[in-house]
Amino acid sequence: MTSNFRVMKAMMLTGIRQMEMSEISEPSLVNSNDVKIRMSVMGICGSDIHYYTQGNIGSQKVQYPFAVGHEGAGIVVEVGNAVTKVKPGDKIAIEPAMPCWECDQCLSGRHHTCRKLRFLGCPGQAEGCLVEYIVMPDTSCFPLTGHLTPDHGSISEPMAIGVYAVKQSGYSKDLNIGIFGYGPIGMSVMLASKAKGVGNIFVTDQINERLSIAQIEGAVFTGNPLEENIVGKILLKEPLGLDLAFECCGKQEAFDQAIELLKPGGKLIVVGIPEFDRWSMNVEATRRKEISLQFIRRQVDCVESALEMMNDGSINIKNMVTHRFPFVRTKEAFDLVADYKDGVMKAMIDF
Repeated sequence: MTSNFRVMKAMMLTGIRQMEMSEISEPSLVNSNDVKIRMSVMGICGSDIHYYTQGNIGSQKVQYPFAVGHEGAGIVVEVGNAVTKVKPGDKIAIEPAMPCWECDQCLSGRHHTCRKLRFLGCPGQAEGCLVEYIVMPDTSCFPLTGHLTPDHGSISEPMAIGVYAVKQSGYSKDLNIGIFGYGPIGMSVMLASKAKGVGNIFVTDQINERLSIAQIEGAVFTGNPLEENIVGKILLKEPLGLDLAFECCGKQEAFDQAIELLKPGGKLIVVGIPEFDRWSMNVEATRRKEISLQFIRRQVDCVESALEMMNDGSINIKNMVTHRFPFVRTKEAFDLVADYKDGVMKAMIDF
């Protein structure tokens, strides 16, 4: 292990909608399985925006200053003496979750709900990757091989959530699905669904530019609930209703529309993170239809699958990244995403 007293640049949250570039100590290897990474790119996630605009997600409250960010890729610069998975010079995707691997959840294969989970950019757990260098355990490092670029590495995090959500839905090739909210997570669900060969895909969102991307990606219907009766229009196309619905925006209205559109025996998969504390639902509709409800907590064991599907071409992310910013203009990027400006889908930070 080496000692390192050098400083690096870090973009820190300093208050609500406040962000400043700072100099902090460059991290050093501590454990034998540590990997030091020079950041290449980082994608801005909706949860980052929650912390930026609200200062919290539920009980997870930011203590300023704090660096957010968890969708990252970089280049390995140093490894601990027990690391064999990667080596200096490797381009890697960074899995932001750092489980303990010892608790009941980890031992049962649910390391995404680890009792002692540490997650990049999560207050009280770990600083995020809006920094020049980061140290992660080798279990969080996935080599980028073949056609994979740092963008693929960064997007593997939300894409793994899409892959996991589709997996948990019990999809099959003949099922018709609805995606309510077509941000990066909704798009990840759609791309993962297409890769698995589901039936017709219906997409709703309040941003028309995003709906245009959904059309390009092959949605049979796209609609803006602020401008039209999406429930009525979808039922005209599918009078019996939808088999699966993915709530991907954290909005009560989307949740309600999904329930209304599901056929009896349908399943609602809730992926979105709301800003409120409690969902509500129509008792008669959910009971009489015998709706199944599945909540999604990030993902488990789907990063490699996401990378493999991007590498073999079954998932194509060419339409996901719509904006790029250099590291010094991170605040501008966060404001763009927070205010849904310029039809933004995914904004990337280049280090």
